[in-house]
Amino acid sequence: MSDKPRKPAHRLSKRNRYIAWGAAGVAVAATGGIIAQSASATTVWPAQKTFTGLAFDTCTAPSAAAMNAWKGGSYGAAAVYVGGKNRGCSQPNLTAPWVKTVTAQGWKLIPLYVGAQPFCQTGSSPEKMTASNASSLGATDGADAVAKASALGMKQGSAIYLDMESYDTKNVSCNNAVLAYVRSFTKTLRAKTYRAGYYGFSTSSANAVATAADRTDLPGNLWYAKWDNVNTTTTDWPWSSKLYTDHSRAHQYMVNSKETHGGYTITVDRDAWDGPVAITG
Repeated sequence: MSDKPRKPAHRLSKRNRYIAWGAAGVAVAATGGIIAQSASATTVWPAQKTFTGLAFDTCTAPSAAAMNAWKGGSYGAAAVYVGGKNRGCSQPNLTAPWVKTVTAQGWKLIPLYVGAQPFCQTGSSPEKMTASNASSLGATDGADAVAKASALGMKQGSAIYLDMESYDTKNVSCNNAVLAYVRSFTKTLRAKTYRAGYYGFSTSSANAVATAADRTDLPGNLWYAKWDNVNTTTTDWPWSSKLYTDHSRAHQYMVNSKETHGGYTITVDRDAWDGPVAITG
């Protein structure tokens, strides 16, 4: 499948689918996952929990039984949709006990938050930002993302990935609003001692962050959608090799893969992962 812009419905259905580190006083390097703390910084950051390997994401978190049946195969991590007004699927399984159970099974978890979408994006979304409210909305959604992840048992130091779907990045006012929203979301996570990640498309939303001239307060971890069926975070990396180094990348390389393991069939997207995940337990 080619990496072309699509209508924003990332998690409204599987058919129509839809990073900031540091503490107060922290200089965030979007070239990688390293936090450079200033002398005045007082927050002690938990060590990053990194997963390197094959991960999957799917609309609704599978049951604990299904997760147990899938463990031991190719996948070692799973992305789960912890919140956001644009989250498309209900999450009956996604509870704090579920997180504890599947973590004990050996899974690493990747929190994903479907935040406000750009006003220039085609299609409808329950929450869209405007040029005037992008920064304030980013702060509100950032705080909500932390609250949702924390309630699930995902501790400080965890990475939370903000989902931004395709939009017209050539629309300057719209693109500026997105970057303002992302920076505010990132700063809010940082203040609450959570690492920030960002999911987007290599031709649009991810490209806007990766190529922004002003790197201030941009996410420190980039998860890019490029559906070339290549399990890598390096050989098809679309940008400078100096960007997002030191275990700060993920690549969604295949979508809508219907797979059966241990008697449980789930439609998933495949991800090459080399970046931070949730800290639990």
